[in-house]
Amino acid sequence: MEMERRTLFKVGAVMGIGAMVKALGLEAVIAKEGGETFEVTKTDSEWRAILSTEQYRVLRQEATESPFRNQYHDQKTQGTYHCVGCDLPLFSSQTKYDSETGWPSFWEPISVEAVGTKTDWRLIIPRTEVHCARCGGHQGHIFKDGPQPTGLRYCINSAALAFHPA
Repeated sequence: MEMERRTLFKVGAVMGIGAMVKALGLEAVIAKEGGETFEVTKTDSEWRAILSTEQYRVLRQEATESPFRNQYHDQKTQGTYHCVGCDLPLFSSQTKYDSETGWPSFWEPISVEAVGTKTDWRLIIPRTEVHCARCGGHQGHIFKDGPQPTGLRYCINSAALAFHPA
């Protein structure tokens, strides 16, 4: 009898959290899951040799840099943001906007083929992780609170990007 109550409590708690997530609009953007293979692959030591410590933490270990203290959060220069790991163009300054979150935010990538996505469960609440389609480097996350025309916010780590001015 005690086990049934515990199980019932756990199921109720999970359902309650799920309902709260949905009510707050925090559910994940639909991710394109799959066993992706990437055109650019390197060993761990090769990645460490070409990336700074912070770039490695973000790109290869899926870390998140500090908000407001990163290189591109308030940059207004025209140009293109490339993956720091493989130089694939990912985002244009034309789709960058100030989301007031402290990270560079874009309402769409340069092309749908430039980025891949997967569901990230590390914070219990599902989020949609964004990565470079060429090397698999972690870029950030997508949220459904962005401006039109997409309504999406690609919240990207500056450490994952290399900026190329126009």
